[in-house]
Amino acid sequence: MTEYSELRLLPGIKSPRDLDGLSYQQLNELADEIRRYLVSVVSKTGGHLASNLGVVETTIALERVFDFGEDRLVFDVGHQSYVHKLLTGRAEAFPTLRQRGGIAGFPKTNESHYDAFNTGHSSTSISAAIGIMRADAMLGRSRRVVALIGDGALTGGMAYEALDDVGQQKLPLIVVLNDNEMSISGNVGGLSRHLAKMRSARGYRGFKKGFSRALKRIPGVGSWLSDRFEGLKNRIKYFILPNVLFEELGFTYLGPINGHDIEALIEVFEHAKLMDTPVVIHTITKKGKGYEPAERNPEKFHGIGRFNEETGESKSTFGNSAIISDELCSLAEEDPSICAITAAMASGTGLDSFKERFPERFFDVGIAEQHAVTMAAGMAISGAKPVFCVYSSFLQRGFDQLAHDVCLQDLHVVFGVDRAGLVGADGETHHGIYDIAYLSALPNMKILSPSSAQELRACLDWAVKYNSSPCAIRYNRGVLPERELCGSAEDMLSWECIKPFRSVCVAATGRMVDTAIKACEGLNVGLYNARAIRPMDEAALEKLSHAHYVVTVEDGVVNEGFGTQVAAYMSRRASGTMVIPVGIPNRVIEQGSVAEQDEECGLSAEKLRQTIKSCMGGIYD
Repeated sequence: MTEYSELRLLPGIKSPRDLDGLSYQQLNELADEIRRYLVSVVSKTGGHLASNLGVVETTIALERVFDFGEDRLVFDVGHQSYVHKLLTGRAEAFPTLRQRGGIAGFPKTNESHYDAFNTGHSSTSISAAIGIMRADAMLGRSRRVVALIGDGALTGGMAYEALDDVGQQKLPLIVVLNDNEMSISGNVGGLSRHLAKMRSARGYRGFKKGFSRALKRIPGVGSWLSDRFEGLKNRIKYFILPNVLFEELGFTYLGPINGHDIEALIEVFEHAKLMDTPVVIHTITKKGKGYEPAERNPEKFHGIGRFNEETGESKSTFGNSAIISDELCSLAEEDPSICAITAAMASGTGLDSFKERFPERFFDVGIAEQHAVTMAAGMAISGAKPVFCVYSSFLQRGFDQLAHDVCLQDLHVVFGVDRAGLVGADGETHHGIYDIAYLSALPNMKILSPSSAQELRACLDWAVKYNSSPCAIRYNRGVLPERELCGSAEDMLSWECIKPFRSVCVAATGRMVDTAIKACEGLNVGLYNARAIRPMDEAALEKLSHAHYVVTVEDGVVNEGFGTQVAAYMSRRASGTMVIPVGIPNRVIEQGSVAEQDEECGLSAEKLRQTIKSCMGGIYD
């Protein structure tokens, strides 16, 4: 266990400028200290470990060469920003990582002026960096802008739109491509370092331009010779260099560089800093480097809860994802038309077991949710039964495809909407609180919200077997309680009456049903489990329209959510029933535990009980 006070070099780094006086040997010692400290802290708080272990030297070199108090460093996603935080004055506070009021797990502009842009979702860094550069040009500022992006994020189409824009406009953006999928040998690294140094030198670039101009001045054949020389150069380039894509987009490509060689990294960053054209610096790193459990299983340690520092054994579980995967495997055994889709989240969504059992029916499209949704539509229109398991906050990225390609065509695509509701320590960029609102706006979309492990299985069965339209099943991070199933899979569109109708009734959905059961103990109120949000159970709503008060409870944003829809029904019926929607306010809910966030939003059992009793006039205890 590594405590901050036990470290030798890191406590002396209060800002990146404190790196300037360190030798290369000391910088490498600092890298070792950072790795030990990262493992120690994240084992207690949870977080994104493997990606940060892989960028230690790269981040040290960037902070040494650039002044990110003035220059700007834009992270993609931000999973790999912990080292940056340690080097920019936040090392001592780092044990508060992902806790309420503590250090955030992603870059936050309100946390430090060294954080250039708030991130959390993939493939955005280059677009944001371009925006910063263009604003600087408009406002007369002169500074360098660096975008740090991983090879995984380059599977997102938005990154290529931005790369094309940069290259076409010749903006002097520096893109550092952190590639942790390829290996690199000493010889290749040495050759690449030499080529990078040569090709980034002003003299070399000046020679290329001058030689081309000289050829063109030869009478009669100059232009022909220049074109032939350029064609020959490009054919050689396509054959021997891994730079073709980026150079075709207008970038100068430098690399690949050993991303764990601080001296080499500093050298290439210094050269790139002097260039006036767009540059891609391709670094090769090892995800999880320096911590054996993370090196063996980098996917597990990409985003992990608390774990045993000595063994790497996880102390947390993702039960609902595993339930969905297990049930989907059972259904796929019976129906060969069922397939599973993920957007680079096979482990996170529990689909790794489906991948092992049905590899020919498993499709990982990379970080490309828009593509995944439309691909699923194509599969559905051709007779397959696709199930796309995706985090709620990431499904937001495919809204146009949901509307245009799936719902308007009324196609049988099933969405496993994982991490629905409040997610705790990952904070506001990862809350799945908008799905009820935005999915409810779409034609033909059905939305199921199970309250127990048994209902989760039954909802998937209904969506695959008894349904022929788009259907989203939303479930929270963690484990839904075990509770006897009311009815069968065919009954999932009907609400369950848990406590009989009274003048005050509670209608709860999803994980909030368990909270509502606790809140209603000893109270003379009705309680309904609204496991189908769309279509809503008209028979149950008709009964509720005779109540004086209906308290709706959801772990989604209140605006245009479940409660709003219940209130709209009562308004159309002109029933006089007062609907009290309880849910998540439409504002930023910062990181913390889910219990702390529930308390803040009025969704704890005690807070909900107070709301219910206020409707009852405080008569019952």
